[in-house]
Amino acid sequence: MNELASNPYLDVRQPAQPKGEMTLTCADIAEGSTLSNDYVANIWGYTGSNISPELEWSNAPSDTKSFVLTMYDPDAPTGCGFWHWNVFNIPADATSLKQGVSGKFADGEKELINDAGLKGFVGAFPPKGDKPHRYIFTLYALNDVLDLPETISPAVLGFNLNGKVLAAASLTTYYHW
Repeated sequence: MNELASNPYLDVRQPAQPKGEMTLTCADIAEGSTLSNDYVANIWGYTGSNISPELEWSNAPSDTKSFVLTMYDPDAPTGCGFWHWNVFNIPADATSLKQGVSGKFADGEKELINDAGLKGFVGAFPPKGDKPHRYIFTLYALNDVLDLPETISPAVLGFNLNGKVLAAASLTTYYHW
């Protein structure tokens, strides 16, 4: 039998009906603003502080069982964008993540390896001279807790959101060098 045919992580379901007006905000990152040096990477010639931002949310559906947070750059010249941060199994009673929390989760939350090959958050680092890149933070309220290992890819995480998303909220920022 084909290994993919028996993979328990590939469980397609009909999408849940998103509901509510959940919001995602950051005190020092406004929608449509340019990221400060705090949220820029400190690898490959970049000298940012590489701090994960403080994020707050409200109006999650009452039947939320967990949250997933992603940070994605759709403008990266890779043909498939670039995943900067993926966290899942954030507790249902959470309403925020503190600044600098990446790498310090302790309540069952799981962080994936980002597309730079590092675990947790990696800040913005578009190619020098490229157009401004979008950095999209998205929070998903789920009707389930995900039974997945931290070794999955962001694509498999996204696939496993099928049928589980109750609500979603995004915050889009920009950066160029």
